[in-house]
Amino acid sequence: MVYVPAVLQYLVTETTQRFRRLAINILRQGPIPRHVAFIMDGNRRYARSLGVATQQGHLRGFHKLEEVLEWCMQLGIPAVSIYAFSIDNFNRPTEEVETLMNLAKEKLVVFCRESETVRKYGINVRVCGNLDLLAPDVRDKIDEVHSLTEQNDKAVLNVCFSYNSSDEITTAIRRTAEEVDEGVLVADEIQWKNIEGHLFTSKSPPLDMLVRTSGESRFSDFLLAQIANHCSIHFTTELWPEFTLWTLLTMLLEFQVTYSGIQEEKQRAAIN
Repeated sequence: MVYVPAVLQYLVTETTQRFRRLAINILRQGPIPRHVAFIMDGNRRYARSLGVATQQGHLRGFHKLEEVLEWCMQLGIPAVSIYAFSIDNFNRPTEEVETLMNLAKEKLVVFCRESETVRKYGINVRVCGNLDLLAPDVRDKIDEVHSLTEQNDKAVLNVCFSYNSSDEITTAIRRTAEEVDEGVLVADEIQWKNIEGHLFTSKSPPLDMLVRTSGESRFSDFLLAQIANHCSIHFTTELWPEFTLWTLLTMLLEFQVTYSGIQEEKQRAAIN
């Protein structure tokens, strides 16, 4: 075992933190996305690589979420969305589904109540998805999460839980049809913005950037309607618990390099 003097450890840690702050401040001088979404993939593979239970992989993934959320706030990103639990995940082994439900019940409430990041940055935590599919005790905890942060209005964390994009779009169309039945809308005058207003993320800025970890290059039915609006898409081979600040900063630099081109595409689309 290599002995590292405490003073040297302190110097290394302090130098690293200073460099991180410098890198973040430099990137903040350029355009910063207003809304970033994460497909947090790789918790199970991470657990297998360490030879530990799947539950430990999901737990470490939750801790990584706390860390990544802090990075996003430091960078000035006001809205973050995460793919926490897909409707398709109900098909996973019962034990794993129960683990994820228990994690949501136990950790989300504690996170909202005790997180310095949530308090410091005024983060409103919104759990969105088909919540009717969840057990009553899980829904009760979600209600508690909402009540704990509903007064926060400086930033938002959308936790997409019991969610997939197909269900979200179907729900938005159904709600738009209900407005027609109620006389609020005329069927022949329906535009995409009417449907878009009923998407689960409608209270957040348009999605600017999507990140998927673990080496997969697919969207897995996540925020498909939002991605279609000229979103910058980034993939990394890192498993979610291994995701680093440096990877995020590299992606943000790529976003800034292509920012003007993306804005031009949005303007052309708006004209057409």
